[in-house]
Amino acid sequence: MLATMGWTMSGGAADKDKMAERRERMVREQIAGRDVTDARVLAVMGKMPRHDFVPERYKDQAYDDNPLSIGEGQTISQPYIVGKMTELLRLKGAERVLEIGTGSGYQAAILGELAKEVYTIEIVETLCKRAAALLAAKGCANVHVRCGDGYKGWPEAAPFDAIMLTAAPHEIPKPLIEQLKPGGRLVAPVGDWHQELVVLTKQADGSIARQSVFPVRFVPMTGEAEKRERP
Repeated sequence: MLATMGWTMSGGAADKDKMAERRERMVREQIAGRDVTDARVLAVMGKMPRHDFVPERYKDQAYDDNPLSIGEGQTISQPYIVGKMTELLRLKGAERVLEIGTGSGYQAAILGELAKEVYTIEIVETLCKRAAALLAAKGCANVHVRCGDGYKGWPEAAPFDAIMLTAAPHEIPKPLIEQLKPGGRLVAPVGDWHQELVVLTKQADGSIARQSVFPVRFVPMTGEAEKRERP
């Protein structure tokens, strides 16, 4: 199925060795070389083949320091951003995680190596089906994929220890905050033209602490998020 969609899995031994070398350099220079220090995050990104999650024509750029197109107007995030957002969730291994915006499936695969269960939603059906097939082919049995609008989250699987958005809403949808456990963390880009990466932490009394991390540029969250939470 993946081949018929213009995507292929890893090639021969020489190709794998070359990609492994590029991946090691990516982690060393772009991720650990900046400010990501979580050893588990660095280890997973050092072994997860990012080149399998991009279209064939971009495989040689898979470990470059920039986002790449995956079709349908969507992108796979810059490796550093994947590493930083993942680290900000502070995963230890026993968590249930919700991701809004599956995209290529790369971030979900990373999360699946670091958490107990991952629930990921993608609104673009072609991307959803492609990511689901790829994640299944890679044996990511703890990653559950749903095609649809992520605005209302995944109520029947809630509550979640951690939530990540990989597309930017104007404001975080209230249903997602409601599905976050006390003590849980939500990481997301927020805003329209001027976006910032934020971390929301739900306190024991249900109140929310908000931390701004740095400016970012993500594709906008579509679907119901476009109709709500506007000034």
